[in-house]
Amino acid sequence: MAEEAGMFVVPQTVGTVLCCKCGIPMAPNAANMCVKCLRSEVDITEGLQKHVIIMHCPECNSYLQPPRTWIKAQLESKELLTFCVKRLKNLNKVRLVHAEFIWTEPHSKRIKVKLKVQKEVLNGAILEQSYVVEYVQQEHMCESCSRVQANPDQWVAAVQLRQHVSHRRTFFYLEQLILKHGAAASVIKIKQMEQGIDFFFSNRSHGVKFVEFIGKVAPMKSRNDKQLVSHDIKSNNYNYKYTFSVEICPICREDLICLPLKVAASLGNLGPLVICTKVTNSVALLDPLTLRISYLDADQYWRLPFKSLLTSRQLVEYIVLDVEIISSKVNVGCSEYVLADAQVARVSDFGRNDTIFNIRTHLGHLLNLGDYALGYDLYGANSNDIEIEKHKDLVIPEVILIRKSYEEKRQKKRGKPRAWKLKSLDMEVDDKNRTDQEKINSEYEQFLKDLEENPELRFNISLYRNKDYQPSEMTSVADGDDVPSIPLDELLADLDLSEAEAEDEEMRE
Repeated sequence: MAEEAGMFVVPQTVGTVLCCKCGIPMAPNAANMCVKCLRSEVDITEGLQKHVIIMHCPECNSYLQPPRTWIKAQLESKELLTFCVKRLKNLNKVRLVHAEFIWTEPHSKRIKVKLKVQKEVLNGAILEQSYVVEYVQQEHMCESCSRVQANPDQWVAAVQLRQHVSHRRTFFYLEQLILKHGAAASVIKIKQMEQGIDFFFSNRSHGVKFVEFIGKVAPMKSRNDKQLVSHDIKSNNYNYKYTFSVEICPICREDLICLPLKVAASLGNLGPLVICTKVTNSVALLDPLTLRISYLDADQYWRLPFKSLLTSRQLVEYIVLDVEIISSKVNVGCSEYVLADAQVARVSDFGRNDTIFNIRTHLGHLLNLGDYALGYDLYGANSNDIEIEKHKDLVIPEVILIRKSYEEKRQKKRGKPRAWKLKSLDMEVDDKNRTDQEKINSEYEQFLKDLEENPELRFNISLYRNKDYQPSEMTSVADGDDVPSIPLDELLADLDLSEAEAEDEEMRE
């Protein structure tokens, strides 16, 4: 206001005073001392802990929170930083401003944390100071790990996962889901059995949580039993062993099913000959002649259970002689289907007879003249399913195609490593399964081929880069004429801590 009126204004400057100890000019404060002199006079970190001993379990990588709680935390994580700060005593006498880790050698058993604190000192002046706290790790196994080390067979809860089918493709898929979501983090032992896998836990709640996870990713039913191990009469304590029996629906992807009358009616007269296209906590069923799709949840299935008419082990290879599109493209989730009339012949019939089948298929968008396809041979199949006989007016097609075949083109690239790999659970193999290792390897190879051909199948799976793969052998994504492969942007880098440390040491040198 004074400047607008043209009045004279005295310019104001920030006043300075001399430090009462060293005499340098400084901004005035309540103590009339500069920061250096104030720190020499007052140490606000005096009385605060600078050395702390913490208990660390090397087996499960957890830390003891007295009196008996064990907390899992990775090095330089937020959880570990919070744990370290909470272990400090008398920290309430100052105000914590900032905390961060100082890098230390992982094998040194030392964790260093730099803290920045504030405190009001002489005549109301606020002083800020940093100091380092060193945490010394002492190795001490937690109760659960010590029990396991003392007796590896000692378990409290066991989950017996079973599926009564002739292959293990479902368990290969479940294994990847378990790894990605960390569902087996608390397991103490995994054993591969003849028709499934057994998981052993040290706590009943861990077994219950694992069964709940399986129920979210697969249609299953379960029951549980308990067996008395010991009983203390004086303290009235009972020790039980709990067993959870989990049975997974025997319907698998690519199976051909003849729906029972009641099930077909409940699904709006679907089928009755349908293909299973996807299995999650429900079963996706597709009518290949009309492109109608329906979903059957676990409760609906186990209320009226049924089996597959034909499974993927009974697929027959056909060659496509002619294709004629008769409908537009239909999108179902991430999948696309197109109805088409096709002429096909069995590959095994070449040179023997001239049998040709005129069929309708849902793979019109994939098949071209001269392509190979896998399907079910209902013309030559001898089926004794009683459900087919109940459908009196059912016209059974001669062939139902399931998927396009790339086996002939894969023969040219046989022996070359893939650009990706999968992780696996640490499982003990039952003695009965050791003789079937060749069969398991072939089924696992087929599972890897399914991942390459079906992007929807690998949506919930973590794929890692294969270091043994040469960049010159890289191939692009399949475009319909080439063999399907997985694009590089879907692959994750497999982090190896030992290699990462070696690279850091080279950079420092």
